[in-house]
Amino acid sequence: MISLLFKEINSFLNSLIGYIVLIVFLSVISLFLWVFPGAFNVFESGFASIDSLFIITPWVYMFLIPAITMRLFAEERKAGTLELLLTKPLTEMQVVLAKYFAGVLLVIISLLPTLLYYLCIRELSFPVGNVDSGAVWGSYLGLILLGAAFTSIGLFASSLTDNQVVAFVIALFFCLLAYTGIETISAYAGWGKTGLVINRLGISSHYESIGRGVVDTRDVIYFLSFITFFILLTRLKLESRKW
Repeated sequence: MISLLFKEINSFLNSLIGYIVLIVFLSVISLFLWVFPGAFNVFESGFASIDSLFIITPWVYMFLIPAITMRLFAEERKAGTLELLLTKPLTEMQVVLAKYFAGVLLVIISLLPTLLYYLCIRELSFPVGNVDSGAVWGSYLGLILLGAAFTSIGLFASSLTDNQVVAFVIALFFCLLAYTGIETISAYAGWGKTGLVINRLGISSHYESIGRGVVDTRDVIYFLSFITFFILLTRLKLESRKW
């Protein structure tokens, strides 16, 4: 299982598409935070804060993570190596988890360079270090959980087809639905009890809650349940080949 995990990571990092995806992600974030004028620009905000990073990144993740995960199973199906992989001394769940954790690690790798933004903000603040670090680390935890949730969606989408583009589109659709679609539906339901219940089913409310710097176990349980649900769906899809 560990060898398969590292194989997936090496396969991504040794491919041109892998570096293109990471460069595009970091370029988009950097341009909005430091170059483009507007509400997200750090210099124009007047505050020592990188809140813009945690507002923009979920939207970029909706494209970045499907690009990372689209090949995990689709490529195996197209090359005809999926059956060979499943004949090795690994269960379907071990294969799914190896590919899933490889995807999560790649998401974390893409996020690591953004820590430089936090260090820059600490130096730019007055006095130096006058930054709400608790909220920052809470927001980073939220991004990791959000990325892990989107990865589980992308993994499931990749298991549905042998076409990477189709897998990308399916994952993008479900990520949009989970992050902003459910929230939109709840707005139509009004601000009553029904609307609040529907809103809590979406990812965005739980992500924003963690981003305030207070980690609520209910939000963590929600993300873990969400991830488990799509991992089990992926395993079920793999097992369906035997039926």
